[in-house]
Amino acid sequence: MDPSCTLPIKAIPNAPHSEVIGWLGEALKIKIHAPALDGRANDALCEFLAAELGLPRRAVALAHGDKSRRKLVRISGLTLADVRSRLRL
Repeated sequence: MDPSCTLPIKAIPNAPHSEVIGWLGEALKIKIHAPALDGRANDALCEFLAAELGLPRRAVALAHGDKSRRKLVRISGLTLADVRSRLRL
């Protein structure tokens, strides 16, 4: 069975550019360039996170919080320890 994990995210939409800010307790704070309109920020968040982790886009999906800044993202193919080591923050 492939490893997977859920990652709490604090998302900040409408940022000048997308970037990982750092850990905010257990949650990862990420600024996203896309606006919070029609799910565009959620799609951009998953795409950005997949790229940062070196995963295909389909490996990162929003599990909870589609209309909130506090989100829960499911990551397939990595454990939480793998995610932390790949982000090196």
